[in-house]
Amino acid sequence: MSMKLNVGVCRKIGQPNFGSQGASCDVQLELAESMIFDDPGTFQQQVRRAYAACERAVDEQLGENQRSDGPGNGHVLPEPTASTSHQSGNGSNGNGARPASEKQLTYVRQLAGRINGLGVRNLESLAQKMFGKPLAGLSSLDASAMIDRLKDIKEGAVDGQDALNGGAA
Repeated sequence: MSMKLNVGVCRKIGQPNFGSQGASCDVQLELAESMIFDDPGTFQQQVRRAYAACERAVDEQLGENQRSDGPGNGHVLPEPTASTSHQSGNGSNGNGARPASEKQLTYVRQLAGRINGLGVRNLESLAQKMFGKPLAGLSSLDASAMIDRLKDIKEGAVDGQDALNGGAA
C-alpha cells in the first residue's frame, strides 16, 4: 500500500507600512507505506530532502523578491510544515504561532476606522468570521492576513459587507 508524503514550507517577510511578502512551496511524494517501519532511515532522508528542496525554493523566491522590492523591515515569520498521511488521510500539525503585536492590532484598528460601514465596532465580528477567534486572540500571521484583507476592503477589491458575512475569502 502506498502513502502520500506532503512536505511544505511557507515563509512571510514583513515589509514597511505593515505589508508583507510571502512564498510557499508544497510537494507531495508517494512512498511505500512499509518504508516507515522497514526502513525508517530512508524515510527520514526522503522527508529531509523534500523539506530542504522546498526551503531552498522559498528562500530563492523571497531573495529575488526582496532584491526587486527593496529592503523590508527584516522581520521574518517562518512557518515550516511537514506532514504524512495515508492516501485517504489528510495530516497537519500546529505551528506555535506568536500572538499579534500591539503595533499590528493598533494598525488593524486604524484601518478599520477608515472604512465606511466597518469601523472598529465590527472588527470582533470580522476576526470571528476570518479566524474563529476574537481580535485579542489573533496570531501575528492572522493579524497580517487581517491587515491585507482590510487594505483590500479599503481599496474596493473586497466588499466589506461580504467580508463581515463570511462571503469573501
